[in-house]
Amino acid sequence: MRVAVAGASGNIGSLTMAALRHHGHDPVPISRSHGVDLLTGHGLDEALVAVDAVIDAISAPGADREATVTYFATTTQNLLNAEQRAGVRHHVMLSIVEVHRIAGTAHYSGKREQERLVSAGPVPWTIVPATQFFDFAATVATWTERDGTAYLAPLLVQPIAPADVAEILAEVAAGPPQGRYRDIAGPDRHDLVDMARRTHQALGRVMKLVPTWEAILGPDMAGNVLLPGPDVRIAATTFDDWLADQEAERVRPG
Repeated sequence: MRVAVAGASGNIGSLTMAALRHHGHDPVPISRSHGVDLLTGHGLDEALVAVDAVIDAISAPGADREATVTYFATTTQNLLNAEQRAGVRHHVMLSIVEVHRIAGTAHYSGKREQERLVSAGPVPWTIVPATQFFDFAATVATWTERDGTAYLAPLLVQPIAPADVAEILAEVAAGPPQGRYRDIAGPDRHDLVDMARRTHQALGRVMKLVPTWEAILGPDMAGNVLLPGPDVRIAATTFDDWLADQEAERVRPG
């Protein structure tokens, strides 16, 4: 199959490109670095020639809520319109578990608008809701870090390996449209602060972590809110496995 990946230069996008190749598909990258601009639509029609399915793994640049929603709305609508012109048969969107249940961040608002456009759009679709990625905790710590100290809410999460997300996206794209797919998550539950501490330790970074409900991700995400539903698909990779790989990569010579 010929499968295009929007956001191909990003973390999940690049892993999805590799997963598609591994399974014998013909991946087509969609990103500005490959001459395709989703905001303007430039290069989209050319990129989608003879494409069977599209995986949308884009992420928005850091911005306020209104700008993030506008970014997702514009890029998604441009992509869907081009898919319709090209006769694409399946649009696969990566989303977030429980994105409609909580206000969350500006990114959550953008993903809600993206889901709305996809589900009401002209191209048959599958939306895949994923829990937070294994690198999420360390990323959040960098958002709040000041002079070596970061402030994080002690949230309960059931994170998933980015490579497992990519494998599932590639698998779903090769099949028929399914509407809203079941939640996908990793095998274990973790505390966000502890995840950040262990990740920084594995990467050889020194950072003081302070648990607080006054952090960016606050009380509206407490309790079981970020956990997957009962019909969850559990991916194989554990957080411990992923940490071991990060540490091995850090100490590898050369």
